[in-house]
Amino acid sequence: MKILVCIRQGTDGEINPFDACAYEAALRIKGAQVTLVSMGPQSCKDLLLQLTRLGAKKAILLSDKAFAGADTLATAYTLSLAVKREKPDLIFCGNKTLVGDTAQTGPMLSEICGASLITNVMSIDLADENAITCTTRSLGVQTAQFPALLTIERICDLRLPSIMSRQGEVEILSAQDLSADTSKTGLAGSPTRVLKTFENETGKRKCKFIDAKELKNAINEGIKKSGEKLTALPVTDKKISKVYIVGQSPRDFANSISDDIGVIELTNADDITQKIKELCPNVVLWGSDALSKKLAAQVAAKLELGLCADCTHLETDGQKLFMYRPALLGSVIAKIESLTLPAMATVRTVQEASPIVVAAGFGAKDQLDDVEKFAKTLGADVAATRKAVDHDLLPYSLQVGLTGKTVCPDVYIALGVSGAVHHVAGMQRSGTVIAVNCDKDAPIFDYADYGIVGDIKEVLAAFFDI
Repeated sequence: MKILVCIRQGTDGEINPFDACAYEAALRIKGAQVTLVSMGPQSCKDLLLQLTRLGAKKAILLSDKAFAGADTLATAYTLSLAVKREKPDLIFCGNKTLVGDTAQTGPMLSEICGASLITNVMSIDLADENAITCTTRSLGVQTAQFPALLTIERICDLRLPSIMSRQGEVEILSAQDLSADTSKTGLAGSPTRVLKTFENETGKRKCKFIDAKELKNAINEGIKKSGEKLTALPVTDKKISKVYIVGQSPRDFANSISDDIGVIELTNADDITQKIKELCPNVVLWGSDALSKKLAAQVAAKLELGLCADCTHLETDGQKLFMYRPALLGSVIAKIESLTLPAMATVRTVQEASPIVVAAGFGAKDQLDDVEKFAKTLGADVAATRKAVDHDLLPYSLQVGLTGKTVCPDVYIALGVSGAVHHVAGMQRSGTVIAVNCDKDAPIFDYADYGIVGDIKEVLAAFFDI
């Protein structure tokens, strides 16, 4: 069995964490012949050489100036040339990268290559010789015929090389080597453009510091203010016509830019593609749930359209759609436009949660029992930061943030949460935010209405003693 693993080098020079899981998952398949493929500058060769020591017999580096500046569609096209050259039975991709966090390249690649697709994979079963069955994060158990492409969640840790391991070979291929159509690669082949970037200050509030004894009153005040959530969706003065939403979840975003809104049923990629061809809309908006993101990427590849991911804000001049999304782990906001029609975007739609959410950060690692007791007392849902999940303190399904889910409760209580912007992206539309942290300079206080500086155990003990 031949498995091709797509990897990307991160800004830190290391393999993207989700791609590392994909590589390890491939190495665990008995008898598999694993090949790595990456697109990037020739300096990526050193990383690929290191990674071949873990078990891949060879690696392929797609490197050419013509590949530079690629968005997800242009990247998927370039990778597809290597896929068609290698003819693997399976293609493994990380579910997303920490740089772009779009989760688009894998589904687009599957569409261009004609491979079956399973996204958000949590476990793999290869009992059938001609098919693969996977348990997914939110779409249940799915089976796909070979050739198939899987996008892998963070389900395992990449092994370390043994002392006796040897490096494999790295083959460097140019656009000419691949017979690439350079009008479809790099910046030239990218239907989306970043117009500008600026520091992300979205969601900042004026924090009132209170004593631990006032926690219960702050929670009650937040509940009383139910319905006064920050929408973060300012309505534009000018409107754009012929906006269609796929499913109902993007309606608030559509309302912010248009009075002319239609609905396309969330069914399958072929039917939605045909509907878009018939309707000729100016804008198509999708939700941020797993199914919507998967279908949006497939449809974009079918129609060769630009697709902007995880938008937190939209605006229009009446003719064009401008999309805003966090980038670089949420540290900056990028303003993006599409060069193709319809302009398409997935938007950060809110997932259902209890009126109160209690979030545990890494700072709560020694008080998780107290946190769960506290949440149960309030009838609240428990959430987690990425760092808490990465350290196996809480399950991935609870993760809130840029690489997790978005919630919008009446009251959001952050316990031991540092306040990294990639976490804030998933909770900034909450009603009242209460933060507890022993570090008075923790960034979370910039995004909180109430702050308590103190030890979590002592603060919760005071809550139960009242």
